[in-house]
Amino acid sequence: MTHEQLLHAIQSLNAADAFRPRLDAAQWRNFLQYLTSHEIRGGELLVKQGELDRTVYFLGEGSLQVYATGGAAGTSRSAILRPGAMCGEPGLFADGMRTANVAAMTTSTVWAMRLPRFEELCARTPAIALEILRAAGSVMALRMRANIGQIA
Repeated sequence: MTHEQLLHAIQSLNAADAFRPRLDAAQWRNFLQYLTSHEIRGGELLVKQGELDRTVYFLGEGSLQVYATGGAAGTSRSAILRPGAMCGEPGLFADGMRTANVAAMTTSTVWAMRLPRFEELCARTPAIALEILRAAGSVMALRMRANIGQIA
């Protein structure tokens, strides 16, 4: 999978919580260079609830399931992520334990940006980094509102 295919997946995702940074073509090319591609098999955990990790992921191909364990009966949140979706976005904002598991439902390609690479992006192109944070914050806020709505 290429950077261009990932960009197409991100830009064509039709979901309420889609990642939508306001970047021009040159800024997208710059941003995508900070991501690394990884293939994961169906059933494999990408994110483990309770672990400390500051990596954000973008799903290029396949599907991911998000779920929490250990809560009261009926509180296990679950979502299915399609190509173009972002996950792990709270890691861009703060140290803390992961609040849910993210597992591959099928063989999937994910693109990762680890914290040191994001910090490098911040130092080299702060305007792009700021826009990535704004868009990731929007994703996080929309998901938190949706989760609160499920509990109420």
